[in-house]
Amino acid sequence: MEKFELTILGCGSAKPTLRHNPACQALTLRGRLYLIDCGEGAQQAAMRFQVPLSRLEAVFLSHLHGDHCLGLPGLLCTLSLHKRQQPLDVYGPKGLEMWLRPTLNFYAGAIDYDVRLHELTSEGTCYEDSGLSVNNIALDHRVACYGYVFTERQGLPHIRRDMIDYLHIPFHAIRAIKEGAGWERPDGGGFVPHERLVTPADAPRSYAYLSDTRPLLTLANKIAPPTLLYHEATYTELHAADAALRYHSTARGAATVAQALCAQQLLIGHFSSRYEKDEQPILDEARALFPNTRLANEGLRLTL
Repeated sequence: MEKFELTILGCGSAKPTLRHNPACQALTLRGRLYLIDCGEGAQQAAMRFQVPLSRLEAVFLSHLHGDHCLGLPGLLCTLSLHKRQQPLDVYGPKGLEMWLRPTLNFYAGAIDYDVRLHELTSEGTCYEDSGLSVNNIALDHRVACYGYVFTERQGLPHIRRDMIDYLHIPFHAIRAIKEGAGWERPDGGGFVPHERLVTPADAPRSYAYLSDTRPLLTLANKIAPPTLLYHEATYTELHAADAALRYHSTARGAATVAQALCAQQLLIGHFSSRYEKDEQPILDEARALFPNTRLANEGLRLTL
């Protein structure tokens, strides 16, 4: 099974703090890197946590509040200094062109690779490659905001080792069998169908990123149960009124969404600065409803 790995570069505190970086996460699969949000300091965090920016395929911005996007212009320039040649795709809500294009034009001589901007105006599949597909999901925030669901492509079934040995299947035939072929025994013993030669493929893994938003239980109708869910948890229920006013979630709200989506594991982040000295109440509140919850602290690396 290919390594499918998430690294937290920025927890995404709702206000600047000494403890956390603005929002940024790195997802890697099959040697490709995908950035999710890109707050200030993203490239320094990537270097600190040994995330290879040379492998960057695409950037996905949830929305255009500064704590989720202002690290991108500097990152784009640094990639050019590192002699990047291949195009880079950047996805985000409407307004992406108006915000970023003038910067790209200003630095036209310094960014000598193609930065392709994709403004999202509706839900759907926004990105696909040989390893995964990405769906964007509308969230409920003060400005246009999307969550993203990264789903691994279905792999091939596993060929049975005992059948390889028993039937003396040569190495060159294994790929064809995985892709659906059977095996004609050269000793005249007859044809062995594909179904007897393989076991089912591993279930596709998925990662759902939901920030910033009020809790949306209706997302259960749009998102299949994810292997890992990230959901903002800016406040505890003690400040639920602030959460509703500012279109954010409490830790309990995040856990409720995790339950509704039947997620296997929950990551929470984007904490209010009022919890800077002690985030345990946020974690405790989420775990009371969804025990398999962790804080999305910088440097955390998880394999899905």
